[in-house]
Amino acid sequence: MEKRIAIIGGGIVGATAAYYLSILPGSEQTQVTLFDDGTGQATTAAAGIISPWLSKRRNQRWYRLAKAGAALFPELMHRARLGTDVYQQTGTIVTREVPTDLETLFDLAQERRQSAPTMGQVTTLTAAEVQAKVPLLTNPQPGVFISGGARVDGATLVNGLLAQATAKNLTIRHERVSFTSDGQVVTSMGPRQFDRVIVAVGAWLKEVVAPLGVTAAVRPQKGQLIELNVKDYPLQENMPVVMPEGERDFVPFGHGKLIVGATHEDDGKFNLAVDPAVTQDLLGSAQRLMHDVTADNITAVRVGTRAYTPDFAPFFGPIPEHEAILVASGLGSSGLTTGPEIGRLLAGSALYGGTPDWSEYELPLTTYLTSSAE
Repeated sequence: MEKRIAIIGGGIVGATAAYYLSILPGSEQTQVTLFDDGTGQATTAAAGIISPWLSKRRNQRWYRLAKAGAALFPELMHRARLGTDVYQQTGTIVTREVPTDLETLFDLAQERRQSAPTMGQVTTLTAAEVQAKVPLLTNPQPGVFISGGARVDGATLVNGLLAQATAKNLTIRHERVSFTSDGQVVTSMGPRQFDRVIVAVGAWLKEVVAPLGVTAAVRPQKGQLIELNVKDYPLQENMPVVMPEGERDFVPFGHGKLIVGATHEDDGKFNLAVDPAVTQDLLGSAQRLMHDVTADNITAVRVGTRAYTPDFAPFFGPIPEHEAILVASGLGSSGLTTGPEIGRLLAGSALYGGTPDWSEYELPLTTYLTSSAE
């Protein structure tokens, strides 16, 4: 008997779930429909760094999830046959100006590498060695280089995964949908019943699940980044990503394309307008790293909305009392790292059912979802 699955939200979680629902055993008997109106999606605005290993966050559940997400990427890219324009292990450099801080960072990297072999090689670099790896920099700092770090372009990743799934069993509908109180999906063609629904709408989760009598503890945060046209170094197209101390992230994509950002604007919420003051702040950060860049180098400004929870931790799984509806939200600024692993896990749950134990990655969903019946 054919199983019908809906995905609401076509960002990193929804796209990865759709991809896995097209290749997992049993997908041949599954029809998947993805609904997304494209408004404010964080993933399509994002160009990110896959390098969670030196994070200062003390949440070990988050760290285990992020570590699993980073480990999944090479396998996912190979299986989906996506190229270096989407994802590339260029390595990452985390800088520290004070020598003792650099030593502490290196020691942390060595410690975490014991349980994360995908980190690759870990070495310290002088400022001159950092500049040699990233010649765009005119004001480099010393840092720790992690060879397994990578950079990823959110929009091309999502488009690539959805294209693969569409060739098999996915239909995409560009519209906003809602729920009835009993869990049917209200579409432009009326209410429809699905065997399973995956809701991956980020900061919009609160309004989407409200008709179910469920309150989601998520809030929106605006993020902006700038894209710059810079000098092309044909022999160094694989420049590492730089996470400079006190500055915005610095993500070279080769061929003269550089991304700087992103911001974390709690007041911006769902406002998707470009803020010139923020653009200038991002440019200022770039100029402190490379002196010859000006506003004329800016080719684009990307704006999106992320979702955060009160404890800054993501959550995902079946809604209590609505077991056929699975949700994911609260990924924050690490969505490109954790999102693919969450999407993979949700796809398996939607396809095979059961009650998987994801407690190693998250607190109980009742921490973030409350029912009006309670």
